[in-house]
Amino acid sequence: MAAINPQVIVGNWESGVALDVHTISSTHNGFDQFGNDVFVTVRSELGELLYRLKYRVDQTAVAEIVAAAAQFLKPHRAKFDLIVPVPPSTPRVVQPVIVLANGIGAALAAPVVQCITTTRPTTQLKEVTDPQERQKLLEGLHAVDPVHTQGKNILLFDDLFRSGATMRAITDVLLQQGKTASVRVLTITKTRSNQ
Repeated sequence: MAAINPQVIVGNWESGVALDVHTISSTHNGFDQFGNDVFVTVRSELGELLYRLKYRVDQTAVAEIVAAAAQFLKPHRAKFDLIVPVPPSTPRVVQPVIVLANGIGAALAAPVVQCITTTRPTTQLKEVTDPQERQKLLEGLHAVDPVHTQGKNILLFDDLFRSGATMRAITDVLLQQGKTASVRVLTITKTRSNQ
């Protein structure tokens, strides 16, 4: 099973944890034949597994990630009624956040409910570095039907935590529109910077 190094992630939720940082280091290593920067990146064990799943569509990484997450969550299982994955922002053949949420849910006998919808096409927020611009893009983007969430304790799940802007926006929607009792957050990894 992959080693974890839990990192507290702070937001408008009751508690939040990333199981590890995504990268340990990234060193500039010159330029390729097209003049693009080349970096040598060292990832945490979970970071490497997530990278393989997300960018190489290597589904052999799923079992180890799920096992690490389930083992971490097991002592806290009574604190949440269901797992709600953050809706993917990029179309992919395999959606890591959904595959992992379903695996973790199965391992913990926790329902996984994809109840967060988007009200319009989304933009890749990782390309937007201005916090105010990011906030504008998120305003009114998400919706939830309280039939799934009212009075429930929610574990909001994402694969990678960067700035937290999306998770904060969804937490607001869950608490206000979704009338949830509480929101806790789990991500597999977090970036070293929150840009």
